[in-house]
Amino acid sequence: MSPKSKSKPEPEPAVAPASPIPEHHHLETAGAAVNYRDSWRIFRIIAEMVDGYQFLADLTKEVIVLGSARIPPNNKYYKIAEELGRLLGKHGFTTVTGGGPGIMEAANKGAFEAGGESVGLNIQLPFEQRINPYVKKATAFYYFFTRKVMLTSPGNAFVFFPGGFGTFDEFFEVVDYMELGFMEKAPIVLVGKEFWQPVVNFLRKKSIDEVHAITEAHIANWHIVDTAEEAYELVKDAPDHPNSYHDDPKNPLYQAGSADWRVFRIMAELVDGFEFLTNIQNDVTVLGTKSVTPGSPYYQAAYELGKILAKNQHAVLTGGGPGIMEAANKGAFEGNGKSVGINVNFAGKERINNYITNSISFFFPFVRKLIITAPSEAFVFFPGGFGTLHQLFELLTLQETKKMEPFPIMLYDKPFWQPLLDIVHNLYAEFKTISHMDELFIKTINKPEEVMVYLK
Repeated sequence: MSPKSKSKPEPEPAVAPASPIPEHHHLETAGAAVNYRDSWRIFRIIAEMVDGYQFLADLTKEVIVLGSARIPPNNKYYKIAEELGRLLGKHGFTTVTGGGPGIMEAANKGAFEAGGESVGLNIQLPFEQRINPYVKKATAFYYFFTRKVMLTSPGNAFVFFPGGFGTFDEFFEVVDYMELGFMEKAPIVLVGKEFWQPVVNFLRKKSIDEVHAITEAHIANWHIVDTAEEAYELVKDAPDHPNSYHDDPKNPLYQAGSADWRVFRIMAELVDGFEFLTNIQNDVTVLGTKSVTPGSPYYQAAYELGKILAKNQHAVLTGGGPGIMEAANKGAFEGNGKSVGINVNFAGKERINNYITNSISFFFPFVRKLIITAPSEAFVFFPGGFGTLHQLFELLTLQETKKMEPFPIMLYDKPFWQPLLDIVHNLYAEFKTISHMDELFIKTINKPEEVMVYLK
């Protein structure tokens, strides 16, 4: 049924009004990446987080449905998402989406027409309203950063449909945080074997077998299905996790309340992180698996890259841990360059290598992720697992949506990455969830010295 059908009243989208945006802020449009040089924005981020947490507090039995905004109503995946929303609504679940068109609209439509709770966590854009008309309850965010924290935090189950860079960003963030123990384990359902099986094959062959960045146990409980009924059967018995983990002070991703002390700690980490970034210039960020060891080819290549960057007056910025991070930091350190680590606490402990000249550590992984993906001269991705892919697709999403200035994104060792490059190509060629130009954001290098071609 069309949203404008006369047989049903058109629902009123419950969207929070956007704040007025000065015309001269053309590069800081709504939905923008966070500009760490404008420290006053910290207050807006915190306000959005408080509002978001308050909004989520009243939700129960949430199932998060994510997928492409570009999939039209005549597509089979739109129809499957609509049917899944109908099943969820009929059985008392809350269907949560990004509130936009495509898969999000389909799931909201099914839930709405079944009389269920239909929720949208929208992103404010100045020239278009992306909220679909089937959302009963919604809130809107100015920053992608805060919106994604809210979109991935309340789920008792996650259902991922075919999508583009943004869907992969959300998918790898969820499974990364689950692997690290920052999120409760929840069902992961992947709809569309033709879309998701190549992704799983890449992870098994490359991330597990070749670089041991993850294990089979990390993906063993994912489920690939082709129907709404199969997806519903896998999520229907998921326990309804509480929306506040006051009994678990060590959980950095629990949903804080407006008066909770963690809101102030988030603010403090943002202040420290923004201040830290202002002292770093001409940096190149190097990311990759923690699992490689000294003497391995990838470790040696990252070490040589660090030395080359130091020689050419570039600071080397990493996650500060072992593996690829240690190797790049070591090369920069021994090359008398600036070697920077942006670390996250694991079980209350810092995981930092011995070759750092300047470092900062975070309790909240989403704050650390914001700081480590702040604009650099370039990003170099070595082989890795969920965390590497999570950061890769976040940067691709921000570039695709023109929320960050263009900069080189390089994948080291094309043979390792080729299956993923094929997947990215098919996002355009087969599924139409990205444009042809979006493929061009990714460059490949096979030797450490090739990085200078793009930096120059």
